[in-house]
Amino acid sequence: MQGRGSNPRFSGMVIRSGIPTLMLFMAATFASLYVAGRLWQDAENRVRLEKELDRITGQGKSIISVDESLKILECREQMKKLSSMEMELSAARQEGFISKHFTEVSRTSNKKPLVVIGILTGFGHKERRDSIRKTWMGTGISLKNTEEQKRIIIRFVIGRSSNRGDSLDKSIDDENRQTNDIFVLGNHVEAPEEVSKKMKLFFAYAVENWDADYYAKVNDDIFVNIDSFNNILMSHLDKPRVYIGCMKSGEVFSERGHRWYEPEWWKFGDGKSYFRHASGEIFVLSQAMAKFISINRDVLGFYAHDDVSAGSWFIGLDVQHLDERKFCCSSWSSGAVCSSL
Repeated sequence: MQGRGSNPRFSGMVIRSGIPTLMLFMAATFASLYVAGRLWQDAENRVRLEKELDRITGQGKSIISVDESLKILECREQMKKLSSMEMELSAARQEGFISKHFTEVSRTSNKKPLVVIGILTGFGHKERRDSIRKTWMGTGISLKNTEEQKRIIIRFVIGRSSNRGDSLDKSIDDENRQTNDIFVLGNHVEAPEEVSKKMKLFFAYAVENWDADYYAKVNDDIFVNIDSFNNILMSHLDKPRVYIGCMKSGEVFSERGHRWYEPEWWKFGDGKSYFRHASGEIFVLSQAMAKFISINRDVLGFYAHDDVSAGSWFIGLDVQHLDERKFCCSSWSSGAVCSSL
């Protein structure tokens, strides 16, 4: 028998409805604790970042945002990685995994040569080469010092024998192994009538192998005062296209058998006089002119003499001909840079 105030159905509903309410309350409590925890963690991170930023910038109070400080910290991490990579690179170089050529280029890349001097020589001229080595060129450490301190590179220039690999070639190779100062033109055959071609190949290959301000051709019977030569070249560095030498002209000989016979004599007109050109004993080209020779090597023609050939290549070009009387080697005058050996 139930009392009047009692309702079993209603009481069950009240008990069942209390369970979801309790679960909702617990969920809300956990969510509050999670949010509070994250805010506390973010606050700690912010304080840590601001302290780190203050330490980096040396300021008592940072005026940089936290986002910017994160970038600073990221940069610091990248610097650590870079330092580590540099240490690994140094270790690899010591172990021999880095190219020696790469190391040498990196070490000397800021020392651009002032001039590359090619001394045109031939088979049977070893005495001349040895004389030059003992006087103005030097050998070994002396030659190296000239390259590093005066920025002057000097090499003998020679081609190959018509009988490739014979005793003439072997003697040059043996000599070069001892001196390391001979630039061998592997695709050029030595011959008296091919001197102009040899000179052209020297300028072409030199400008491709050395990034210098000037390139000079010298005969192997010439003595050069390197210091005076260096001073003259330094004084013309402001001129981009120059052809420097002892400028001359002269009679064109049309008689066969004459020492200075010119097969192309008819091209010089009735006056039979050469155009102005630098004496072949020694002359200098700026880099732009050497590059011109390199680019046009296949179409540049020759005359009987190498100095005339070189002069012909620059006719019609916007190039400054500098008549440097100190390059006149036939008469040793005061201040001259050269003389015959």
